[in-house]
Amino acid sequence: MASFLVSLLLLVLQKYATPFELVNTSFGTTLDAIDLDPVLVANVSEDATSSPPPGTSKRTPHSIIIGVRKGGTRALLEMLDIHPEVAAAATEVHFFDWDENYAKGLEWYRDLMPYSYPHQITIEKTPGYFTSPLAPERICAMNSSIKLLLILRDPAERVISDYTQVYFNRLENHKPVQAIENLLVRSGSLNIRYKAIQRSLYDVHMRNWLKHFPLEQIHIVDGDALIHDPLPELQKVERFLNLAPRIVSSNFYFNQTKGFYCIRSDGRERCLHESKGRPHPSVNNTVLQQLRSYLQEHNQHFFRMVKRTFSWQ
Repeated sequence: MASFLVSLLLLVLQKYATPFELVNTSFGTTLDAIDLDPVLVANVSEDATSSPPPGTSKRTPHSIIIGVRKGGTRALLEMLDIHPEVAAAATEVHFFDWDENYAKGLEWYRDLMPYSYPHQITIEKTPGYFTSPLAPERICAMNSSIKLLLILRDPAERVISDYTQVYFNRLENHKPVQAIENLLVRSGSLNIRYKAIQRSLYDVHMRNWLKHFPLEQIHIVDGDALIHDPLPELQKVERFLNLAPRIVSSNFYFNQTKGFYCIRSDGRERCLHESKGRPHPSVNNTVLQQLRSYLQEHNQHFFRMVKRTFSWQ
């Protein structure tokens, strides 16, 4: 299934890559690092071949959800898509991570955005942008006044979610898997080179973004709060994006089977892809405390950086 998805995505990309050979398989992102939904990938192809609704056009995003991976980016985008003034991109493209032909790629990037009406804003989400050393400068070069959305959750829990996603991806692709403790600890010490831990050093990555954007241009969504009570967080995003208040409590209902909130709009109900909300493995308590202790100092640095705190353990 994974190889099929990659092949499908590459076929879509090749249609637009002819002028500048944008598809570069050596830029370092693997399937384990991409949160692909087969339905959403299919939507890209369908959108590219369908006739645009009258009065619409494709534009570069007015706002980008820049991360963090396993922080709730898909949930945030799907919930914002309820709003009539929002046009949500169907898939993430990892454009600003690419090593070559960046300047030639903007037209291609815009073409992958959804058709939108003049009164709508376009929003794209690619969670890998937050930890990318290239994305902040390149997004700033594209639009220095763009509004950025960053959704974060408890960084230790995010590490476990990161592991869980990769674990199931490897199982589905018949690859060997390891217990999470074997990845978190090496020779009795916390393995701080483990990529999942590196992605949870929010202060390190935020520092790079603040070199190019003022803090007022980056709205931080509390991913833990979004899970438990989505409406207040979405109302804050509406205000940040200068959207009229259109998202209401009746747009959400708690799905007891899945264990999280689902969406109700336009007479339809929908939940996130089945890959979301997978049960986490139990983690050895000593190892978990090692992880939390290591992250604590980074969390404090981050709180000072963004001038707010979160209820992370």
